[in-house]
Amino acid sequence: MDYKYIEQLLERYWQGETSLEEEEILRTFFCQKDLPEGLQQYAPLFAYQREETRTDRLGDDFDRRMLELVGEQQPVKARTLSLTRRMMPMFKAAAVVAIFLTLGNAAQVAFSGADRSQPANSHGISRHSDAIPVAKADTVRLDSIKKVQQEMSSAIIK
Repeated sequence: MDYKYIEQLLERYWQGETSLEEEEILRTFFCQKDLPEGLQQYAPLFAYQREETRTDRLGDDFDRRMLELVGEQQPVKARTLSLTRRMMPMFKAAAVVAIFLTLGNAAQVAFSGADRSQPANSHGISRHSDAIPVAKADTVRLDSIKKVQQEMSSAIIK
């Protein structure tokens, strides 16, 4: 069987040039059980259109009911806000900043290697009882070098 007319109608359908009667012809054609293999791929489209027209529609009173719902206006009650209520977000932000500063200072003190129990001098350097001043350490080293040299020279003389 030749389906050229149906193929021409489909071509015009895809271009949007068919009339309502021609679209009805396509719908009735694709309702058949035995369709050619090349046209079976279009059957679900026209079946969907046929099934969609059978679904429930909105009632005639739908518009009236929606307008009644929209038309009902609830009175809006104005609220007065106190100054503390208005400033509450700023109070919260200030509290967060204070907490972070406190925790940051505590972390800095906890993780710094300096011993804060010893008093610091005017330059901010703490004095430890076990610390040897630099000048004294250099003198001790020079003294030990001189001592070793003297021992070596006395060992050579003997």
